[in-house]
Amino acid sequence: MFVVATLDDTVSIAPHLFNEQLSTIVAEELDRKLANTIFQELGLCICLYDILSMGDCILLPSDANFHIKVKFRYVVFRPNIDEILVGKIRSSSKDGITVTLGFFDDILIPSTKLQHPSRFIEAEQTWAWQYETGDETHDLVMEIGEEIRFRVVQEIFEDTAPKESPNPGASITQTANDDDKKIPYTIIGSISEPGLGLKSWWIETS
Repeated sequence: MFVVATLDDTVSIAPHLFNEQLSTIVAEELDRKLANTIFQELGLCICLYDILSMGDCILLPSDANFHIKVKFRYVVFRPNIDEILVGKIRSSSKDGITVTLGFFDDILIPSTKLQHPSRFIEAEQTWAWQYETGDETHDLVMEIGEEIRFRVVQEIFEDTAPKESPNPGASITQTANDDDKKIPYTIIGSISEPGLGLKSWWIETS
């Protein structure tokens, strides 16, 4: 679920921090800049793991800040395909179920990836697995807030950087609003196999 990625960046240090311990300031600046940020094809940055090396502090013309090149390792959230995760149901719609891990919310279990057969209960805005026992069918409802176990089957990265509008008449605000609708990193999950779905459905043995 978590990986350690090796990265490099240039950190800018303001004059009022010059008397502080350099490694501490660099670490704080890296976390301030990167924590909770999505990197394309990398994942969600969580926190600094360690600093591998730091270059010389450089002063640039017309800039009072120090600039220092840093090579470091960062903890990143990016689960493997086929990895099993446990989260909580955040919401439901006809499209499927969204799941949160607490620190990451953009997880979708599409309606086609639910236990079969399942039905959407419009009045309650919830999904239910229609579980058959002999001649009876029981609705096992997936309520908001319940713990759910799912398999990661796909990941989708979207570039949300502002782009030049193809429409010359579009305003900067319109272009920015279009980009805001994109989710930079989405995980697609599945519960369409035995042992997956609500944890309460299955007897767990140690």
